[in-house]
Amino acid sequence: MTTSTTALAESATPSFSPLYQQIKSLILQSLHAGEWKPGEPIPSEIELAARFRVSQGTVRKAIDELAAENLVVRRQGKGTFVATHAEQHVQYRFLKLVPDSGNADGEGPAEREIVDCKRLRASADIARLLALRTGDAVLQVRRVLAYGGKPTILEDLWLPGAPFKGLTAERLNAWHGPMYAMFETEFGVRMVRAEEKIRAVLPDEAQAALLRVSTATPLLSVERVAHTYHDTPMELRRGLYRTDTHHYRNELG
Repeated sequence: MTTSTTALAESATPSFSPLYQQIKSLILQSLHAGEWKPGEPIPSEIELAARFRVSQGTVRKAIDELAAENLVVRRQGKGTFVATHAEQHVQYRFLKLVPDSGNADGEGPAEREIVDCKRLRASADIARLLALRTGDAVLQVRRVLAYGGKPTILEDLWLPGAPFKGLTAERLNAWHGPMYAMFETEFGVRMVRAEEKIRAVLPDEAQAALLRVSTATPLLSVERVAHTYHDTPMELRRGLYRTDTHHYRNELG
C-alpha cells in the first residue's frame, strides 16, 4: 500500500473496511479536491492501480460503485469521466414533475424569474439543515418557474455564504442552463446526492400570488437538502408545485 492507503486503513473505524472501499475513498478525496474536474477523464484503471499499488480489479470495483452512484460515467472506448450536471443525459434529476399531456422534452425549458436574491444570517432551522451555526451567512434565492406562461413552481433556496460568494440575481438571470450546472462550473460545487420530503400543503398569500392560485389550492411541497462530496450539505431547497397541469412521476426498478 502507499502511505495514503495505509493511513486511511489505520484511521478507519473498528469495523473492517474492504480495500476497494478505501480506494473509493481516496478517489473521492481527489474528486472533492478538484484534481479531476467535472466532465474530465480520470486516470485509467491501470494508472490508478499503479498509483495506489493495488490490483486493477480492486480499482475496477471501486469505480463500479462510483459509477452506480452517478459520480463518474464510463464511456465505451473512451474511458471514465467525472459526471457533470452540464450534460443533459447525466444530469442529476431529483423531483420529476412532468406535464399531464405530452412529455417534458416537448414542453421545453421553463421560463425562470428570479424574484429575490439576498444575503442574510441563518436561522436555527436553516443552519441545522445546512450544518452551519445559527447566524452564519447564507444566500437566499426565490424564483418562479413557468411553463407556457403559467407559473408552476415556486422555489426558495438557501446556500452557505462562503462557497457561493459572488452569486447574484444578475448572474442567475444570465445563466441559461441548469442551476446545478452553474454551481458546478462557476463555484466548483457539485451536488451528488439529495434527500427529499414531500407533502401536500396550502400556500400563504404571498406564495399564492406568485403562483397565481388561491390560498385554497392544494400544492405539492418538496423540501430538498442536496449534498456535495463527503455528504456535505450545500443547498436547502423548498419548492411549491402546482399539480393541475403537471404530476409527479418516478420509475422504480
